[in-house]
Amino acid sequence: MTAGEVKRDERELVERARNGDREAFGDLVWRHQDTVYTLALRLVGPNLAADVAQEALIRAWRAMPRFRGDAAFSTWLHRITVNTAWTLRRRSARHQAQQLDDAIVDTGLAPERAGELVEIRTGLRRAIGKLSTGQRAVLVLRDVYGWSNGEVAHELGITQTTAKVRLHRARKRLRVLLEGSR
Repeated sequence: MTAGEVKRDERELVERARNGDREAFGDLVWRHQDTVYTLALRLVGPNLAADVAQEALIRAWRAMPRFRGDAAFSTWLHRITVNTAWTLRRRSARHQAQQLDDAIVDTGLAPERAGELVEIRTGLRRAIGKLSTGQRAVLVLRDVYGWSNGEVAHELGITQTTAKVRLHRARKRLRVLLEGSR
């Protein structure tokens, strides 16, 4: 299937899903579930990622009749995932103490190196978790997903200048946090 055929097929699935076709929406979920989960994982961490992904997909299903198609379906779904992540993160913070990061096991590496990587990743996760919500969102979308400043600004409903400022401040704060943890 060519890229054009895939886009046409997706547009057809979106239209069918907008009209209440559960099977078409299921196909869309199958295509985008990994991306939704990965974004949720990067925004809220492993403890809430599955809940965020599931809730985002439920919200997308409920909102399908209102999807206008002004943006790509994937962009729309990313926006829902980001909003869901912040909502569930706030709710979780009110009800639970933050749990420790899961240990990461990297097979195939020397135990010393695997331990170093776990320590680095844990420190990075903690540092990113200390960023403000706005800074964390810009940092993840820009540096992890490689989105342009314009795409980040559009996705978060902010100006491009605001996105650049938040990214600069997030990187600067992250550097300070990481240097302080040594």
